[in-house]
Amino acid sequence: MNKSIDKTRVILIGGSSHVGKSTLGRSITEKLGGRYLSTDSLARHPGRPWVNANKNYIPEHVAEHYRNLSIDALFLDVLSHYEKNVLPQVEAIIHSHVSNRSVECLIIEGSALYPTLVANLVKDNSIKVIWLTARERLFRNRILSESNFDNVGEEEKYLIQKFLDRTLLYNKRMKKEVDRLGFFCINVESVSTTDELAKKCLELI
Repeated sequence: MNKSIDKTRVILIGGSSHVGKSTLGRSITEKLGGRYLSTDSLARHPGRPWVNANKNYIPEHVAEHYRNLSIDALFLDVLSHYEKNVLPQVEAIIHSHVSNRSVECLIIEGSALYPTLVANLVKDNSIKVIWLTARERLFRNRILSESNFDNVGEEEKYLIQKFLDRTLLYNKRMKKEVDRLGFFCINVESVSTTDELAKKCLELI
């Protein structure tokens, strides 16, 4: 392990939904040891607008959220949620972790780690951050497959498409902010395995 990694107390992994943050986060945790945390566990927000193994129907408040808001409004709403409800908790967790020199590395992943929201955090040299991106096709294939898009009704398809469009808008604006702020961003399609992606990320940070 290189000296930069040895001095790293926290690794942040940002990116849009379905880009592979949790898979990468767990892979890096296995390589470095330490603690893994997803920001999804910190605060509730209207989730994915489709039925999965954990529910038998789309909750009405979730359907209404995606049905009534424009794509721009959906993006701004989730960003506001991250800023008000998630980032204060992330900051407190990070500050507590960094001040405790006896504990291992902390890996945090989540869409809540939007570039402009965490820019001040990463001024600390012991905190490293990287964002993941991909082409539109990857997001589309993953979201349509997970949501069983081809086998649901028109109302459900409309909600899923809104989620996909918000995801693509998040990815586009995230990449723009990453470039503006001079942070690292990796296209997950540039490597063939999660192990290769983890190694590439660790090399960059």
